[in-house]
Amino acid sequence: MDRQTLLQGLNQDLSHEYAAIIQYTTYAASVAGIHRQELKEFFLTEIQDELRHAQLLADKIAALGGEPTTLPAPVPAAKSAREMLEAVREAEAQTIARYVQRMKEAESLGDFGLSNDLQEIISEETRHKEETEKLLRGKWQE
Repeated sequence: MDRQTLLQGLNQDLSHEYAAIIQYTTYAASVAGIHRQELKEFFLTEIQDELRHAQLLADKIAALGGEPTTLPAPVPAAKSAREMLEAVREAEAQTIARYVQRMKEAESLGDFGLSNDLQEIISEETRHKEETEKLLRGKWQE
């Protein structure tokens, strides 16, 4: 593990945070049905956390001498509320796995501040995933 590998991983994480912002924004705009307002608010609320994560990552990449990416990861299309929630759940699960790996990488390089920041993000992403799972167990059986 070296700094360059960590920077590449952090840029991958940053591209996925950008994608999450796009995903939540798009889903909030296009969700339809009887529960539209409720789901729209859920999606919009998540954007602020993802923006904060993206800023933290971009700042850290720059502090380590790297250049933050400007490209988002691909965003899955979804038509129904259920498809949207399933895509969000999958994205959150993948994000948690990436951040656990990145936390281990940061620790191996002795960057315990980054490791701590990533642990906090993991907690937030886990809450996002759990809230999405609760919604999927509820009334969105389309």
